[in-house]
Amino acid sequence: MKNPLISSNISISQSMKKLSETGQRCLVIVDIKKKLLGTLTDGDIRRNILSGYELSDSIKKIYNKKPIYFFEKNFSVENAKKIFISKNINLIPIINSQRKVVNCLTWDDVFEKPSKKSIMPTLSTVIMAGGKGIRMKPFTDVLPKPLVPINNKPIIEHIIENFLNFNQNKFFLTISQKSKILKYYFKDKNTKSYKINFVTEKKPLGTIGGLKLLEQKLTSNFFLANCDILVDANYQDIFELHKSRNNDVTIVASIKEFNIPYGVCEIGKKGLLKNIKEKPNFQYLVNTGLYLVNKKIINLIPKNKYFDFTDLINVLLKKKKKIGVFPIADQKWIDVGQWDIFEKNLKKIKN
Repeated sequence: MKNPLISSNISISQSMKKLSETGQRCLVIVDIKKKLLGTLTDGDIRRNILSGYELSDSIKKIYNKKPIYFFEKNFSVENAKKIFISKNINLIPIINSQRKVVNCLTWDDVFEKPSKKSIMPTLSTVIMAGGKGIRMKPFTDVLPKPLVPINNKPIIEHIIENFLNFNQNKFFLTISQKSKILKYYFKDKNTKSYKINFVTEKKPLGTIGGLKLLEQKLTSNFFLANCDILVDANYQDIFELHKSRNNDVTIVASIKEFNIPYGVCEIGKKGLLKNIKEKPNFQYLVNTGLYLVNKKIINLIPKNKYFDFTDLINVLLKKKKKIGVFPIADQKWIDVGQWDIFEKNLKKIKN
């Protein structure tokens, strides 16, 4: 396990990067002498972002200052098991008599079985694969975009595997009439662990217009994903947030940072310089192309018409529907939908 200890002086966005690096769902906050100050979970971060905190804000106001911990002299595996189960946590710091953190105990350290056991219901997952793949030419002149290989495996298989990790095994793929090769590919695959239904768009229907073809087949909340994105997130957490907040749509959004390598001038009245910011950093939450959607939303999509996701969002906003956001770290999202980004992100992707 990579070191989960961090200072309380870092920003929320920096803490999200650290969580991604450690592969854990909890960080341990310490002072300069490594004495325990508190803990910070991915849930803490998400709740505070959604409540209005900026990504550049310090974690000092949001971390848990009354964490669960063990003294190394009193530690026992049996007690640890009881606390992990009763408190539903993933990491517990172990401290000495001076409150210095000497170790961190994870669920996997005391249980043989992994902690990531999905208890969410099996939902349908719709993967929108009917696009022309213009941004991936000339590769898509030969193969449809979902079959573009990443580490000797098509993108679409990586996407499906992410959902299978959370017991989501019922898939609908919207495809164009020219995507027969995609059907043939899965026909030859051993897909006993999941079921795929193909829905063919007879004409281009935009990024979300094809959902109308599934109006009678989708019976409840469903996941919706683009066919050129990989999102390493806890899909059960997405479901629980969507359900608890009674959202109509939940957008999974990734933090993106943009650095301006120059001094930026702020102009005031009469064209006079108001301020100059040296090499400022801007942070935004960017739509990843993964959503959890209420089935009733399909009623708002026009039949047999070109309709993009942004069109749907505008309709939802006008009707004052609830659109939630589930934030994730930049490292948790990989866009492979265009060549320059594909080549840049290919190095991040593990087998």
